[in-house]
Amino acid sequence: MSTTNGTTHSPLTEFERDGYTIFRDVLDPELIGEVQGHVDWLGRQHPEIRPEQLGHEFLRDDPFWVRLVSDDRLLDIAELFVGGDIALFASHYISKSPYSGQPVLWHQDSAFWPLDPMRVVTLWLSVDHSTTENGCLRVIPGSHRQDIAAVRDNIEVENVLGQEIATEVDESEAHDIVLRPGDVEVHHPNIVHGSQANTSPHRRCGLTIRYIPTSTRITAPEQPYPSAFWLRGDPGEVNTYQPRPRYAPERHYAFRDAAGWA
Repeated sequence: MSTTNGTTHSPLTEFERDGYTIFRDVLDPELIGEVQGHVDWLGRQHPEIRPEQLGHEFLRDDPFWVRLVSDDRLLDIAELFVGGDIALFASHYISKSPYSGQPVLWHQDSAFWPLDPMRVVTLWLSVDHSTTENGCLRVIPGSHRQDIAAVRDNIEVENVLGQEIATEVDESEAHDIVLRPGDVEVHHPNIVHGSQANTSPHRRCGLTIRYIPTSTRITAPEQPYPSAFWLRGDPGEVNTYQPRPRYAPERHYAFRDAAGWA
């Protein structure tokens, strides 16, 4: 709990009420600069992949990525919501290029994820300035208390997921989540959320980080799951985890803590 200008910020209360909350200035500018460089580097390594699709399958052999999601400042936030025994389920850069970045249609994350039980929290790390103009995250406050709706395909418009929630969404209730680099938005797996296309001259990149308690089972057929990493506390017995990747300068992104990952 923190106090700003005489107002009390209680993230757990906000999260329970609205399904999301925001933490400001979580990561320092030096690390955020490295994250921005990492996104550029990944784009060069995988030119065949749209920048909105730099997802978890690339994580298992990426020491910087694992170092980033293991940062104690992020884990301390995750611990507020899932407890002290923490694993990574998945992580995904959604980088929207200037003028051409695709929208993410309205959806609920829990409709897609192979988790049992659905105890998971998303930290959305703002890599760039995230604004209404460049396609920031949008949420429907309180919608996390709704049932999980069906999804339907939508290929009429080019979009990141190719699917959307199959019920009508009242966009007049949407809140735009405007963030600075290093800010973190946290949201519930059931909240209805999405983002619009980037028609601005400025890139909009965010990193989604999905943390689970180690008591939540990843039920996907591929085991260990490509992005399953034990990060803090007791690893438990319900999942197997990827080994920590070792840094090799000839094939990995260079970063300031790389020597500790060699």
